[in-house]
Amino acid sequence: MKLLKISKSKGYFLLEDGKYASIDKITKEDLLRLVDLTLEDEVDFDEFSDEKVKNQAHQIIYKSIFEKLSELAERKDEFKDESDRMYLQEYEKYKGESAGEGA
Repeated sequence: MKLLKISKSKGYFLLEDGKYASIDKITKEDLLRLVDLTLEDEVDFDEFSDEKVKNQAHQIIYKSIFEKLSELAERKDEFKDESDRMYLQEYEKYKGESAGEGA
């Protein structure tokens, strides 16, 4: 699934409905959804380059989001493992406390 694309010298991001919107219209909620999609699915992005994206505002926004999501996609297994370990420790602690209360 392609989350970020470059077309007609501008950057675009994938909306919930499967259409694309201009990258300068992205909201915090859109970013969180793209992060979730990156962690859940196999995703793809058009590679950023100054030559492909002519609009300066689009360059800044697209490059920043592209770099962060690309890094997250590369490290998602590590991120998931770390999150699982963190929640497992809390679960084990809670489970131990609950078992103590029943005694």
